[in-house]
Formats: sequence, C-alpha cells, structure tokens
Amino acid sequence: MTQTLPSHTRPSADLRERPPARPRRSLTRACARGAIGAMAMSGLRQFTTAMGLVKKVPPEAVLERAAPRMIRRMPAGRRPAMVELVHWGYGTFGGLLFGLLPSGVRRRPWAGPAYGLAFWAVFETTIAPALGLPRRSPTTAERLALLTDHLLYGTVVGASPWPHQDERDRS
Repeated sequence: MTQTLPSHTRPSADLRERPPARPRRSLTRACARGAIGAMAMSGLRQFTTAMGLVKKVPPEAVLERAAPRMIRRMPAGRRPAMVELVHWGYGTFGGLLFGLLPSGVRRRPWAGPAYGLAFWAVFETTIAPALGLPRRSPTTAERLALLTDHLLYGTVVGASPWPHQDERDRS
C-alpha cells in the first residue's frame, strides 16, 4: 500500500521546478573577484593619473558630486582612501552582478572583458548623466585609459579559476 502525504506537506509544483539556488559561497567568491578587480583597476589608474592620461578618476568625480559635504568634512589626506574604499565597494557589487550571470555566459573567455566594457558603458551613458557629472570632452588618451582599466577589471572578474569551483558547489 502506498502512503500519500497530506497536501499541506507535499512540495508545491513551483518548488519542485525551481532550479537550485546559487550557493552563498559562490556569490561570496564573485564579490571577492569584484573587489580584487577594482583593486587592480586602482593600480592601473594610479599609473595613468601619474602619467597625466587621466585628470580625475570617475569615483572621485562621483563622490564630489553625490556627497560634497562628506568630501569637504574628510581631511584632505584621507580623501584618496575614501575614494578607494567606495570604488572597491562598487567593484564588489559589480563582481556580485557578474556572479549572478548564468554560468554558460560567465565561462566564456570573452565574458569578463565584455562585462568590464559594459560596466564602463553603463557608467558613461547612465550613471554619469544621472548624477549630472560635467560632460567635459575627454582626450582620446583618457578615454582609452578608462576603457583599458575597465577591461582589466572585467578580465580579473571573469578569468579567476573560481567560477569552475562555483559550479562544483552546486552539485
């Protein structure tokens, strides 16, 4: 004789068909990749700024526009550290978003650099205008430098060996 569970204890059809949730460890790794990518970007920006290719890095311009009081209250010597922390936080969030992409996309060799390029394009076309950042005409060298650091970010986010481990977490 077969025993049937009462209807209130049986999983609903919605629960049976839902794909398994992405493990928390996988998303934590994605955040770490984003933070490391932002740190790598910061290193490249230090170089491009010192070489005079970039006049003001975007995170600094964003903070000056979005949080001018906070910037003014911060001692001048500590402002670069605050800009870096904000940038790393933004990069961490970007890594999380990359980690939420389907694994079939994340595994592609072009996915990371394309993601970095998309991140740059979203900033240029959406975030900067929404914040009312001045639309100065950057030089070709500055535009290439900012594009390059976003490609570096995407490469770091997408090239880590962790995405393959993330897939093993699901089994």
